[in-house]
Amino acid sequence: MSENRAMILFPGAFGTLLAARLDLPATAPVAFALFAHCFTCSKDTLAASRIGAALTGSGFGVLRFDFTGLGGSEGDFANTNFSSNVADLIAAAAWLREHHQAPKILIGHSLGGAAVLAAAGQIPEAKAIATIGAPFDPGHIRHLLQSAAAEIENAGEAEVALAGRKFRIRKQFLDDIAGHNNRERIAGLRRALLVFHSPRDITVDIENAAQIYAAAKHPKSFVSLDNADHLLTRKEDAIYVASVLAAWAGRYIDAPLPQNQMTAREETDTVVVSETRAGKFTQAISIGHHRLRADEPAAAGGNDSGPSPYDLLLAALGACTSMTIRMYADLKQLPLEHVTVRLRHDKIHAEDCAECQTREGKIDRIEREIELAGTLDETQRARLLEIANKCPVHRTLHSEVVIPTRLTVTEWNFQLPARRP
Repeated sequence: MSENRAMILFPGAFGTLLAARLDLPATAPVAFALFAHCFTCSKDTLAASRIGAALTGSGFGVLRFDFTGLGGSEGDFANTNFSSNVADLIAAAAWLREHHQAPKILIGHSLGGAAVLAAAGQIPEAKAIATIGAPFDPGHIRHLLQSAAAEIENAGEAEVALAGRKFRIRKQFLDDIAGHNNRERIAGLRRALLVFHSPRDITVDIENAAQIYAAAKHPKSFVSLDNADHLLTRKEDAIYVASVLAAWAGRYIDAPLPQNQMTAREETDTVVVSETRAGKFTQAISIGHHRLRADEPAAAGGNDSGPSPYDLLLAALGACTSMTIRMYADLKQLPLEHVTVRLRHDKIHAEDCAECQTREGKIDRIEREIELAGTLDETQRARLLEIANKCPVHRTLHSEVVIPTRLTVTEWNFQLPARRP
């Protein structure tokens, strides 16, 4: 996948230069996202870089930067506070607005999440906001400084070890976070909000997510990150966040679609597939209120931003197989604990397939392996294998399929600029 990466500098809250990284997809971005990192972290943390890369692969331009005094940015961290972080965010949005396009999506990790909630009101173009492991109240991070709180109060500052590094924290920082209350800001967002949080987060308790969600007005959504840690150190957790975020944000960024497709998107029995133009093959898929993406691997000329059409076909068969087995096992009260289906697709010469009726040319071959966990006897396992072959998608693939196809005429409405006199 061909992407554009650029290191940039822009003036932050104190006028000092902040280091940032702008990642652009191979073609024109569908929208721009602004990412705010966690407390004392940087734009290059595993979570920030992996989420940024995955969003870029989905067609988004992503700007992530280091707050004042952190990473590659200038300035003294000791002079910063939550208010300056919010101001840095607003400055980053202003740079995007001037040089590319104002961010339509704001993403904040941990304290960065609290910062985007506070800054959103001053970035009018932002239509969708996502927080990841964010505290409801910026004052929540005071517990990280508890060991030095008395010294900070008495001496005016203290050196604190955070994540293996030493930072100088001044009393003005504690005073500043104590003066912020995000409840009213969250209630007045009037933007789509998506809250990611792990129930196992020991740094920022999940109760914070509940408070953010309760304070927000609709449209709002919550996604549990299950076994993820606070910093999303597992690659699969970061990629999952990005994939869900990209699909969710697509509903709010005004991606252009023909009018007839806009109507069809709302029909629960219609699947709509439309080019995103974010890559040579990238497609946006709408199924009722669900949003998916399809693409081809980089080796085939695609952006690898989603599964291929054949991957989706295998997924449909695998899902149908597992569901059908589960329904039967539950109906018959069989001791089936878990079903896993593995599938592979290939094209083989017909002459190499002993069980096939076709004898010339090539045929499609789908290998399906079914793993059944539980105290099942051989008779029960054999019966469940028979049931697997009765799943509706399996039957469809084996039956005669008629696909009537027609062309529709789409009228695109372009408004020409008024001529100057």
